[in-house]
Amino acid sequence: MDDLEFRRRLLADPFDNSQDMAEARNASITNRKLSDELQQLDSKLEQAMKVDVPDDLADRILFHQSGQSSSKSWKPRALIAMAASVAFVFGIFVGQFNQEVGPDNHHLEIAQIAMDHVKHEAGFVANIDESVSLSQVNAKLTPFGSSFNEVPGHIYYINHCGFGDKFALHMVMGTPEGKVTVFVVPEQQSSDMTQFEGTDMQGVVMPVQNASLVIVGDKGQDVSPVAKSLSNKLNWEI
Repeated sequence: MDDLEFRRRLLADPFDNSQDMAEARNASITNRKLSDELQQLDSKLEQAMKVDVPDDLADRILFHQSGQSSSKSWKPRALIAMAASVAFVFGIFVGQFNQEVGPDNHHLEIAQIAMDHVKHEAGFVANIDESVSLSQVNAKLTPFGSSFNEVPGHIYYINHCGFGDKFALHMVMGTPEGKVTVFVVPEQQSSDMTQFEGTDMQGVVMPVQNASLVIVGDKGQDVSPVAKSLSNKLNWEI
């Protein structure tokens, strides 16, 4: 699939998880970043449009229309003004939405991005076992100025990925309780260790020197010990 076809299909459906789209998405960091950005935008738009509609809205519209001349036509300038007004109101609404996930709730935004990422790549990484070595892990960590002195588990998969508007380390690791997904996200530090959960996932966001360490596991899977162990084994350049 060429880049043009990938972008066309991605714009049509950011959550297209077909095999050829998954392969194209993971073919380059640019494709993965574009996919993540469009998925995040789609999710924010969906949340922004969840507005309660007054029960009497239909009656109000009909009443208003009944008082208008049926012969009244809309001029292009009026239509443009209306569109601008809608865009302005929508911009204010989205701005308020973004404020709600501001600094105080930043760890919740990180958690949601992580769970969305795991969900949308589940089919791609489910059967991968690259038997990644410690040196390979540290090679991927080099751009972040960090390294592990050891990893407490078998590493099935590791790569860079788009994480919101940043790049992160994406690693799938085996633990005694099952596989977990690990993200090292630079400059997205949370204030303290925070637990989160979704419909079928749960995890923690843990602050490390100049990043956030995000661990995502299945529902009922205690990932806190994994987060603490990885945090203790993560070294940072001074």
